[in-house]
Amino acid sequence: MRVAALADVHANAPALEAVLADLAYEDVDLVVFCGDLTWGPLPNETLAIVRAMQLPTRFVRGNGDRMVGADRSDRGIWIAAQHDDESRAFVNGFEQAVVVDVDGLGATRFVHGSPRSDEECVTERTPPQRVTELMAGVSERTVVTAHVHVSYDRLVGDVRLTSPGSVGRPYEGERGARWAMLGPRVELRRTDYDHERTAELYRATGLPDVEADVQALLEPPGREEMIGHAESVVFSG
Repeated sequence: MRVAALADVHANAPALEAVLADLAYEDVDLVVFCGDLTWGPLPNETLAIVRAMQLPTRFVRGNGDRMVGADRSDRGIWIAAQHDDESRAFVNGFEQAVVVDVDGLGATRFVHGSPRSDEECVTERTPPQRVTELMAGVSERTVVTAHVHVSYDRLVGDVRLTSPGSVGRPYEGERGARWAMLGPRVELRRTDYDHERTAELYRATGLPDVEADVQALLEPPGREEMIGHAESVVFSG
């Protein structure tokens, strides 16, 4: 099986649409979304794209997905209001993890944060001792992580850890949706799209504090800054 890993869309519908257009040229058997699908400016548009997909899909629940309807901040209330009951149940009910036998990689576990928490930050610099701890009880030797919005691929002993990065809000120091193709290799991909038009769509939504989303879209934070922050906090909600 060849799998496309997409993570942290964060309701950036134009980015997701562009990635799926690239996927149309790939030989892919399954798309796995690794969490935080609709937590952001364009949730309804994002859901419409997902519902129209023809490829087989599975969904991992991220911390943002489980917070839809539970977060009572101004932002959380706005996002919840964009979901009807069916949409809220859909994103709240994603799987905690997805396990797939991927060509060349074997049994592969897809999670949001880590196998033990959807809020654990795993990066290319996570210490081996913590990798051992978070892999306790996990039989799969390849794990796809998300949550930090930074792509990487590394080996720690006999464990392969990889992240596709973020489709909708990448922290790579440059623009472009990030995702990955798995099988038989790990291929980290980047897809460009119209960021200025997306910024206009964001601003028209009424999302509280939307300018933070616009700034992250147009001037993405750098890898080193985000990896350093992730490793300093370890768990981040």
